[in-house]
This record gives sequence, C-alpha cells and structure tokens, in this order.
Amino acid sequence: MAAPAILAEGLFKRYDDLVAVDHCSFTVVEGEVFGFLGPNGAGKTTTVRTLLGFLRPTGGRGEVF
Repeated sequence: MAAPAILAEGLFKRYDDLVAVDHCSFTVVEGEVFGFLGPNGAGKTTTVRTLLGFLRPTGGRGEVF
C-alpha cells in the first residue's frame, strides 16, 4: 500500500455552539485523485484550513505529509 499523503482521523472543529466539521475521517494516498465535494457551509474550507495548520482542530487530527 502507498504511503498516505493526507490523513484525517476524527477531525472535529467547533466555533462556540456551531459544529463546522463533525468527526471527518479519510486518507488520500500518494498518486490518488480525491474529490472533496459538498454544499455551501458543509465545512470543506474549514477542513482544508485545519489540515494545513491554519486552524487548530477541536478534536481528532489531520496531517498533510
């Protein structure tokens, strides 16, 4: 199996009473094409910002290798 390039395990982000990302988990391996789709306000940008380290997750972990 190829090494992971992106890893999210139970990623959770909350702003006060608003849950922006609710326990998101996925792995993207090297060379894999991955689509990240959802409606406006679904937490896509918050997830990416958290993975890149611009935001601190409330729970779980996310890494880009």
